[in-house]
Amino acid sequence: IITQEFRMECAHQLNWHSGLCKNLHGHRYVLEVSVKGPLNENGVVMNFEDIEEVVYKEVVSKLDHHYLNDIMDNPTAEHIIIWIWEALKEELPLFELKLWETEGSYTTYRG
Repeated sequence: IITQEFRMECAHQLNWHSGLCKNLHGHRYVLEVSVKGPLNENGVVMNFEDIEEVVYKEVVSKLDHHYLNDIMDNPTAEHIIIWIWEALKEELPLFELKLWETEGSYTTYRG
């Protein structure tokens, strides 16, 4: 299992929320993408550059510096991570995703 980290600045609001998250606000999301597989003939599971290319194309370019409510309904961390999994699952041998919404809060998804 290898893991690569990505950062995205995104805005959203949770209209159902009774607290501050009802207001428009942003996060510096940290996404950890873990892929799993056997070592290839070069002794690696996968080239980090290949992971980066796919994640930037399918996720970062679509979410970074965007208003998430325009992309998905109810953009909670849980819904965002499922959206990311769906965007990557055909391109990468995913094992696990972690999406950090704040320094101390994250969600984990394994499909």
